[in-house]
Amino acid sequence: MTDTLDTPLEQLHRLLAGRPFMVLSGAGISTPSGIPDYRDNDGVRRGKQPMMYQEFLADPSARRRYWARAMLGWPRIREARPNAAHAALAHLQARQQIAGLITQNVDTLHDQAGSQDVIELHGSLHRVTCLDCAQSSERQAIQRLLELHNPYMAGVDAVQAPDGDTLLDPTFEERFQVPRCPHCDGERLKPDVVFFGENVAPATAAKALRSVEQAAGLLVVGSSLMAYSAFRLCKAVVEQGKPLIAINVGKTRADDLLDLKIAASCEQLLPLLAERLGT
Repeated sequence: MTDTLDTPLEQLHRLLAGRPFMVLSGAGISTPSGIPDYRDNDGVRRGKQPMMYQEFLADPSARRRYWARAMLGWPRIREARPNAAHAALAHLQARQQIAGLITQNVDTLHDQAGSQDVIELHGSLHRVTCLDCAQSSERQAIQRLLELHNPYMAGVDAVQAPDGDTLLDPTFEERFQVPRCPHCDGERLKPDVVFFGENVAPATAAKALRSVEQAAGLLVVGSSLMAYSAFRLCKAVVEQGKPLIAINVGKTRADDLLDLKIAASCEQLLPLLAERLGT
């Protein structure tokens, strides 16, 4: 147990010094970079439920709706840059003061900050997969096709939503043309991310679990842990009798399991932690 008179920074320093924790990050680390999150401080999802995987697979009109909104949302993801929290974790990893990174985010900001071998639990929006031929394309290449086939969308304003989605008037979706796969001319292009209702790839889930089991503990940063793919990692750490810590403003699914919870901005706290551990 930590001394309740200690500051949050001192508590973190005591728990992490000389003990490389695995870090699990969520949407809260990227909101300072301008990417909206899914949930409020009570863990309740904002707005409408995101598109389900089964709907995306079965319904061409659902895919048209997804890509129309994603065409307008992609520039925000593409132009987002890492913030001080991403940079701090990259520094900690470079000094081997954390064991590694698992992220629920699909924005690649950890990679851009310099983190190595990041386990992308839910994939990356920077890649697109063809469900017909399984070939991968760069998201920006697909964006050029989207803009080429849908010039009427230029200048359309839409409210940004999480993970590159937007809130778009349905009238703009009716004549939207989804491009075909550059490799096989197939009609089913999908962002290389895990949709709601879809399972994390078994190899990715196994790698994440193995990394947590080999670490000294788990530090959760900016996640409500409402997705079971992340919550199960917390349960695994607790079952091993190792520390579970969270830096998160608001409720998490693992509140009853945490050894320490700090309701603070990770963008402010993590750079201070990196500085303290570096001295």
